[in-house]
Amino acid sequence: MSSLSEKLMSQPAKAEGGSRIKQNSINTQDQKRIATIKTAVLAEGDRIRAKYPILQHQDAIGMAILLFSMAGAVLTGWAYLEGVLAWYVTIPVIAIFLSFTHELEHDLIHYMYFRKNKFMHNLMMALVWICRPSTINPWLRRHLHLHHHKHSGTETDLEERAITNGERFTPLRLLMMLDLELSVVLRILKVPKHLRLKALMRGAIGNFPLASAFYIGWHAYVAYWAVEAAAWAVGYSVPWPAFVTPELVATANTVAVLIFAPNLLRSFSINFISSNMHYFGDIEDGNFVQQCQVLNSKWFIIPHLFCFNFGSTHGIHHFVVRDPFYIRQMTAKKAHEVMRANGVRFNDLGTFKRANRWSAKEQGQQEAGYQAA
Repeated sequence: MSSLSEKLMSQPAKAEGGSRIKQNSINTQDQKRIATIKTAVLAEGDRIRAKYPILQHQDAIGMAILLFSMAGAVLTGWAYLEGVLAWYVTIPVIAIFLSFTHELEHDLIHYMYFRKNKFMHNLMMALVWICRPSTINPWLRRHLHLHHHKHSGTETDLEERAITNGERFTPLRLLMMLDLELSVVLRILKVPKHLRLKALMRGAIGNFPLASAFYIGWHAYVAYWAVEAAAWAVGYSVPWPAFVTPELVATANTVAVLIFAPNLLRSFSINFISSNMHYFGDIEDGNFVQQCQVLNSKWFIIPHLFCFNFGSTHGIHHFVVRDPFYIRQMTAKKAHEVMRANGVRFNDLGTFKRANRWSAKEQGQQEAGYQAA
């Protein structure tokens, strides 16, 4: 029986993720490079699967990782409530466990777990969403993400643009990566007036109900402590309503440690890495060589702790979609060798100065913003 890679490579060429982009829109040299990289990565994935037969049980592995992540986050929270762990340990540990669930959601969007069991598939989708209440509805995200694979780095790639890909690198961009609800509000002025209400409605639908509740709670929490800090600075005591009791404030502080802070830390980390490893604007539509760089410099160790080494392995996924995140980690060494040899950039830190443009000559262009589509 032929290997999975042979079956895939024998099919008519098309971009990963179901794209129908014509290959003749890509320069000839990069078409050859893409084919070379795909062949090598698929072969390495087949080799690893043959070496470790347990990898054939992909559904069970995915569910086991999800249950492990949920249990780890819950036990860490319990340890904090019992006074065993300090807040500054609890927050990053929970964020690390949550990073596994982000990778699982991404795999689920590509139907990598329980493809033939709709109930189990949707159950996993629901659980990974509950684990990360600051994120949009994953069923809606699927449409954005599959379009991202088709047209990564273009004006219509709303998934990456929403997390600031293509924006000038400023303190405001950092804030937008941390707080995506605030990002929507700040970016809405770039939407043509006749499309603003529609854009707001789409955002509201995508965020309802989990992200809506998360950000309402988060912004209320920040507002409370901002007012308290300002009042303390001028020696004033704020006359809060009767329902704002010390017990309520203590509960809010606990929620901040167990829910708000870990999710924001994880979210900022993945948004920072993803929005800067993808190129924007001046790339060929559908050209995988130009869509992503590999970010595996030691300078990114900390954010990578909270997004499962995303910058090092996500570029592999653009070439070969079929492999779940843990197999991409196992194929990374071979994949990086062939990617580097075939024009994929590594640790191109100039992207921070070029607003994620591929070419330096694009540096002076207007930053990315919403355009009428």
